[in-house]
Amino acid sequence: VFVLVYVVPSFIMHLKWNKCWLRRHNEDDDDECCWNLLRRRRTLHSRTIRIGHGPILATAHSFPPNVVCNQKYNIFTFVPLVLFQQFKFFLNLYFLLMACSQFIPAVQIGAPITYWGPLGFVLTITLIREALDDFVRFLRDRELNGEKYDKLTPHGFESVASSDISVGDLIVIQKDKRVPADVVLLRTTEKSGASFIRTDQLDGETDWKLRIAVPVTQNLPRDEDIFDLNVEVYAEKPQKDIHDFVGTFKVSNEDAIQDGSLNVENVLWANTVLASGRVIGVVVYTGRETRSVMNTTLPESKVGLLDLEVNNLTKILFLFVLVLASVMVAMKGLDKNWYRYLMRFVLLFSYIIPISLRVNLDMAKLFYAWQIGRDRHIPDTVVRSSTIPEELGRISFLLSDKTGTLTRNEMRFKKIHLGTVSFSGDAFEDVSRHVMSAYAGKLGRHSFSSKLQTAVEAIALCHNVTPINENGKCSYQAASPDEVALVQWTETVGVRLAERDLTSMQLHLANGQAKSFQILHLFPFTSETKRMGIIVKDETTDEISLLMKGADSVMANMVQYNDWLEEECSNMAREGLRTLVVAKKALTPEQLADFEKHYHQAKMTVVDRSEHMAAVLRRLETDLQLLCLTGVEDRLQDQVTTSLELLRNAGIKIWMLTGDKLETAICIAKSSGLFSKSDNVHVFGQVQTRIEAHNELNALRRKSDVALVLSGTALNVCLQYYEAEVAELVCGCTAVVCCRCSPEQKAQIVNLLRKYRAPLRVAAVGDGGNDVSMIQAAHAGIGIDAHEGKQASLAADFSITQFSHICRLLLVHGRFCYKRSCALSQFVMHRGLIISTMQAIFSCVFYFASVSLYQGILMVAYSTVYTMLPVFSLVVDRDVTPSNALTYPELYKELGKGRSLSYKTFCIWVLISIYQGSVIMYGALLVFDSDFIHVVSISFTALIVTELIMVALTVHTWHWAMLLAEALSLSLYAGSLLIFDQYFDRQFVTSWMFLTKTTAITAVSCLPLYVIKALRR
Repeated sequence: VFVLVYVVPSFIMHLKWNKCWLRRHNEDDDDECCWNLLRRRRTLHSRTIRIGHGPILATAHSFPPNVVCNQKYNIFTFVPLVLFQQFKFFLNLYFLLMACSQFIPAVQIGAPITYWGPLGFVLTITLIREALDDFVRFLRDRELNGEKYDKLTPHGFESVASSDISVGDLIVIQKDKRVPADVVLLRTTEKSGASFIRTDQLDGETDWKLRIAVPVTQNLPRDEDIFDLNVEVYAEKPQKDIHDFVGTFKVSNEDAIQDGSLNVENVLWANTVLASGRVIGVVVYTGRETRSVMNTTLPESKVGLLDLEVNNLTKILFLFVLVLASVMVAMKGLDKNWYRYLMRFVLLFSYIIPISLRVNLDMAKLFYAWQIGRDRHIPDTVVRSSTIPEELGRISFLLSDKTGTLTRNEMRFKKIHLGTVSFSGDAFEDVSRHVMSAYAGKLGRHSFSSKLQTAVEAIALCHNVTPINENGKCSYQAASPDEVALVQWTETVGVRLAERDLTSMQLHLANGQAKSFQILHLFPFTSETKRMGIIVKDETTDEISLLMKGADSVMANMVQYNDWLEEECSNMAREGLRTLVVAKKALTPEQLADFEKHYHQAKMTVVDRSEHMAAVLRRLETDLQLLCLTGVEDRLQDQVTTSLELLRNAGIKIWMLTGDKLETAICIAKSSGLFSKSDNVHVFGQVQTRIEAHNELNALRRKSDVALVLSGTALNVCLQYYEAEVAELVCGCTAVVCCRCSPEQKAQIVNLLRKYRAPLRVAAVGDGGNDVSMIQAAHAGIGIDAHEGKQASLAADFSITQFSHICRLLLVHGRFCYKRSCALSQFVMHRGLIISTMQAIFSCVFYFASVSLYQGILMVAYSTVYTMLPVFSLVVDRDVTPSNALTYPELYKELGKGRSLSYKTFCIWVLISIYQGSVIMYGALLVFDSDFIHVVSISFTALIVTELIMVALTVHTWHWAMLLAEALSLSLYAGSLLIFDQYFDRQFVTSWMFLTKTTAITAVSCLPLYVIKALRR
């Protein structure tokens, strides 16, 4: 009945659960969502909305409700799903079947509570934990769904809850309020139509994003005038990409039809926060069709190596149970009821398999996470995945990003090169004098000062920086710290960015003059294009210019011929500087008009809009005048050099994966100490064919103890033909640097190590969105909580605030977590093995009778009340002090070999359990007088005391919690001797004879082990 009522429905629900998640995360499908399995299927489709009238050819009910639901269960699915999650593991299902068998009289052994007690204890803890977690999610969902917003209607404003918002509604959003759905921005309180949002809860980036209202609605004098317009908004079908949106708007008047394009700058995504002003927008996507929900993915459930090893050991124990039960049946003699006795012996020896092991380890992991989070030496460290803390103690490879991870990501402008001369440091004062002389008109247009002034002005204009004036102080807001560094430098040389809005920029000069520019077009930087551009018009001279800056690998093909760019880029890179090429192109009004015509046509396309726009722009990006080359320094983080040295001494191989150029990567590797002075640096050649890759790999094979540097393109070619060889050779290098590495390649390298270097553990550390795939692919992902973004921190298993904290995280906490969990696992197994040994001896002595040695409450209390606290107190034990773990990082090398929990240690603990169980059982049988109850009293007491003594012998560093656990458990058992009259003879257990016999047996079982431990020390 139990199986039919709970297990079968839970299995069916689990299948639906998995299928709905797969469908939910397929961008071409939008069937069921996991939290509402009965909701009917809907296909994703585009929509056209007439503002003030709602969707055309559809109703608001045609789209999903705007409900936030992060709950995993509901009142009907809670018990089945939780039970299935537990019983999908074989061992838990095994114990369920053993417990259910106690309802069969033929195989029943003692009271059912003997088997249902431990199982119920485990399930109760699991149910309570899951219920509390889901209840917290329910409260958070209810709070979000109940948020109130103003809805603009023809009759005025009315208040609606977030969950009641529908597609086509006109919603008013105030400053610092969460955006409840995906909306197209129609109006803002800023006359320019600009508004800023914070997207840190969506993409992890902390900088403000600029959003622009639709011009035709922004220019209306009143909000209510929107209803007088005949405006239709088209929105593409829902998709995941938060950086792209394809839409159009059309205004139909009696005289003409006006249309325009909509892109991501016109949209506010759900769960972002309005950072400025007050806005009105029309809702285009709700509920599970919003970008935030569609980008919500189930994180991969990582399983630690220790969990896999423990699982393998429990399988061995299960086989041991079957073998032992079979031997007992064979010794008893085979008859027609042999299967019944086999089942009874399997039940008797079921304690060999530790049902409480998983619960003990889960509770220990939660304790480790709490302990890491409150470590004052690594403040603000967060454990986001509490299932794998032991992985930190067995890391063999550490893959690290460069910018923001090894370096500060705090940029300082260091150098500018104009082809014939460069300026840096104190020479920037000369730049200021040249620039002011050129602005004063004292020199010719083709003079050096004029060229320098043109370059500085281009740097001051070609960016996406917005000046923010608060409390009389000016600060700069931008997505990239590089851009801020460039703008701050132009201010130091006399050209300050004073104001900026959607259509204009104003520069203030050191001599008091002001220059105004119209912004005609802006082409933002992307990781694909590796450049940005802007078309501006000088309001003083009416000169129209296309200004561009970007990576040298891209810009080199766009600028006019020169003989210095490549060489100087290499020189700056060797100094560890990040380089940008700045270029300019003068445009005639005719060229601009032609470009705008084709660009508008491209923007109005619905299919492949981005590709069409890029193609039009590429026609303009030719024959650019090279103005200058800039160099920005990114300083190393504090204690990076000493941290890398510690990690290398701990036996961890460190690889740096960066998107920077080769020379910059080598410079940072040397300055940070990743490459030691004695390392022979081998630069892997640029390969494009299989033969070239073969030759380069052979050249690497002939070298030993080298530090390798290779590019992402070379790595791709080598992996295409020689994947296994690459893994073998690269892993033999002392250190590895991979430059020009894309985010996909970073994850590819992690998977390469996991594939060819299993079971060695791989950790990845990074700070940016381009590191997320690498972090998620690693066995242990570590994110650095950066000032500019939190993508990596939120996606990681562990979050730290600076790279140097990784040493304590691995060498101290990683060590403690692994060693403690090993000790805990062994003791839980020992606890079951020793009592099963006693049961086996008891059955053998009494003619292989399938009768339980201990009845009812004793068996339940043995693994819970009497021994649970002392065994679990091992989670506060420390084999070395934290200072010693950091002072002698070589200690960490031993952990990677897995010797703390291996088949060897497992066999040792099995032998210890057999020895102690035999001594206790035979000793009790030897010393008891006549009453069998005395055997139970002596043997069970010796068993409990032996367990407590074994915990004490294992402890390296005593903690008050250990002493309290030992004393409390001993007191509880002493009280039980006097209370449980049906199991113990009160007169006997209070006699000196009982104490003497128990002490003697306990001494024989524990003293040899103490002597061996003392000799080993």
